[in-house]
Amino acid sequence: MKISTKGRYALRMLLDIAEHESEGYVALKDVAARQDISKNYLEQIIMLLKNAEMLKTARGFQGGYKLAKPPEQYTVGDILRVTESSLAPVPCVLEAFNECKRSDFCMTQSIWSGLGRVISEYLDGITLQDILDKHHRRDEGDFYAI
Repeated sequence: MKISTKGRYALRMLLDIAEHESEGYVALKDVAARQDISKNYLEQIIMLLKNAEMLKTARGFQGGYKLAKPPEQYTVGDILRVTESSLAPVPCVLEAFNECKRSDFCMTQSIWSGLGRVISEYLDGITLQDILDKHHRRDEGDFYAI
């Protein structure tokens, strides 16, 4: 499984907005400048996040974007599902659709299902707040817990 730039940038953008939430609504041009991401590309991602009700918007001079919920209520898994549409490692384990003719007798399907479960559990166990806290502690380790 490979996460697209859309998924990675959505996560960076939401973290930036969360980090600057005390300043009120955050202008997209400011996020783009701080994250070194094209404002036009962020506008495409904004639409996905707004449709998923992850962001509040305000127009005008003090306008911009805010998280619709506190950062501890956003998981990396939820964000990536909006931008990537699925976290399944292979098409045959997509929950909504499985056309594989071998699914009834495939010996490897359980491996891919298990991998998909591990990926989801890992990404659903990390919130925006967890990432912000880890960054502010300057903790260089990853989120993997043995």
